[in-house]
Amino acid sequence: MITGKLKPFEEIYASIEKFKNILVVGCGTCVSVCLSGGDREAQILGKEIMSRKDEKCPERIVNIKTIQRQCEKDFITDFFEVPEGTDAILSLACGAGVQTVAEVFKDLPVLPALNTTFLGALDEYGLWREKCHGCGSCLLAHTGGICPIARCAKSIMNGPCGGSTNGKCEIGNGIDCAWQLIIDRLKALGRLDEYGKIFPFKDWSTDRGSGPRSMQRTANDPFQEAN
Repeated sequence: MITGKLKPFEEIYASIEKFKNILVVGCGTCVSVCLSGGDREAQILGKEIMSRKDEKCPERIVNIKTIQRQCEKDFITDFFEVPEGTDAILSLACGAGVQTVAEVFKDLPVLPALNTTFLGALDEYGLWREKCHGCGSCLLAHTGGICPIARCAKSIMNGPCGGSTNGKCEIGNGIDCAWQLIIDRLKALGRLDEYGKIFPFKDWSTDRGSGPRSMQRTANDPFQEAN
């Protein structure tokens, strides 16, 4: 899932300070699961803004809503209505959601309340860790289901670097060496022969090499039934 972290309140407040009528919008999917931007967080942030005494804008109006997915235009256009008189939208979505809302409501400032962090997974209660870089060319079939692009600090393709010591990464903080994890996993699976394969230079054109990426489904795609 995409994870995010609430910006410092003072930064959020500075971005909406000059607006009188604010709509705080939570997102009910990814950032809701990681407890950063769902309805609960939108309600808390909205109340925090309303409680702030501001001599420049003593009569500020704050409305609070939540939409299931801010990153899908159909959800916004079909199920979301901005209250009349709204001056700005404060979004608790990821960066993709903020930009999608801004594309729909072109006449309104749409401001982010979160910092989008990474594609991650819940490893322990209340702890999410980065697991995927979204590189567009997945290696997990050969690396025991552990991504060396996202989980190695250097995104090394063919085994640990010289800084790996006792299974830990040289950057410190007790971070596991991704390639040590891969080797241990392949050994447990009886597939250590995969470790002996040499990967060619990675084709970064599937990542960010060609600018912003897009994906379109057609009837001729694999596993897609024609209409």
